Amino acid sequence: MKSVGQYTQGVIYAILAYVSWGILPIYWKQLDTIRSVDILAHRIVWSSVFTLVWCLLIKRNYLRNYFSNLLSLVKLAGTGMIVTINWGVYIYAVNSGQVVEAALGYFINPLVSIVLGMVFLGEKLNKIQFTAFLVAMIGVAYLTVNYGHFPWIAIALAVSFGVYGLLKKKMNYDSMSALAVETTLIAPLALGYLVFGTTGGVASFATSDFSVIVLLILAGIVTALPLYWFGMAAVKIPLYSIGFFQYISPSINLFIGIYLFHEAFTATHAVSFSFIWVGLTLYIGDMIVRLHRQKNNFG
Repeated sequence: MKSVGQYTQGVIYAILAYVSWGILPIYWKQLDTIRSVDILAHRIVWSSVFTLVWCLLIKRNYLRNYFSNLLSLVKLAGTGMIVTINWGVYIYAVNSGQVVEAALGYFINPLVSIVLGMVFLGEKLNKIQFTAFLVAMIGVAYLTVNYGHFPWIAIALAVSFGVYGLLKKKMNYDSMSALAVETTLIAPLALGYLVFGTTGGVASFATSDFSVIVLLILAGIVTALPLYWFGMAAVKIPLYSIGFFQYISPSINLFIGIYLFHEAFTATHAVSFSFIWVGLTLYIGDMIVRLHRQKNNFG
């Protein structure tokens, strides 16, 4: 059993990560004049630069260990490819006006995380948690069935990030150092695309407005910090807890998609999200009770 301090730290990291991801569509929307694949390539390259500098200054021992271990390199190359897919699909969703479907993906993702945690990590749910899971699953299933077309963006986002979270949990590597290796292993492909690709990524970068250049460079920071916080949360709290905290991000995404980007929100959405929020309320209530009991046990 983890201490109350560890659990509380994990909760704080999870909230930081998911609130950051929730407001991220506003950031990517400022770059909607640039092709999604170009944004993705810049995101990878600048994430690599930022995380490498961070780790060389603070955590170079972890970095050295991961780069010198073939098994670690293989594992991190795999998680790097998975998170790259996730990033690319998400950027495409935002800049093609499909933030609501992206939100659906991240509403489905907690269910994926819960299932993966039970199957691969032996995590168990109590009766209240299982009831919350079933209620939320009904809402997601209803929305998926009544969406009108196969929500490939939502499914791709849910599965890719669910698997990424599971692998990060099992590897238990230092969060920022692992991200530095992941992005650095993928960065040569991204840089090669920008230099030699038919879209002229480097040339267009050099001739872009100053504000666009700054946003592309800062993409490394806005990418790395939430993933760092997520990685810290993943090793401090159970995967099912991370799964339910995930509802913070798509809830903010949904609000942004409807009220800022003026995307449609139908009666089907309203019914489905009502189920999801009931499930979330049940889970949060149970979590508060368990935290109170843990504090009493340690106090």
